[in-house]
Amino acid sequence: MIYIDDHTYIAPYVSIAGPGNVKIGKNCMIASHCGIYANNHVFTDVSLPIKDQGVTRQGIIIEDNCWLGHAVTVLDGVTIGQGSIIGAGAVVKKNIPPYSIAVGVPAKVIKTRTDQKFPETLLKAEL
Repeated sequence: MIYIDDHTYIAPYVSIAGPGNVKIGKNCMIASHCGIYANNHVFTDVSLPIKDQGVTRQGIIIEDNCWLGHAVTVLDGVTIGQGSIIGAGAVVKKNIPPYSIAVGVPAKVIKTRTDQKFPETLLKAEL
């Protein structure tokens, strides 16, 4: 099942696929050419063809107010925490904590948004 909450924008050419569930929260932005894949191939037994080993279907959660830049790939079993930003071209294969900025292949947290100083009115705002 794919669930997309209110006020979330998904640009053209985004692929959301797989037998696992995908939940995308409120106020998210998913840029073009992103891939959100809620499955992966099992490949642990070298004596069997990969196609015969089954797939994972853990699912993906993208929490509220996240931004995925151009051509981000999100793999099965990942949760991207609320308010996080994933830089263009990143491959997310592990959970990203809330309010993180993650980039690269594989995606790594380089900064948290809470490190920045925000005007007091923004800190008190409800999104």
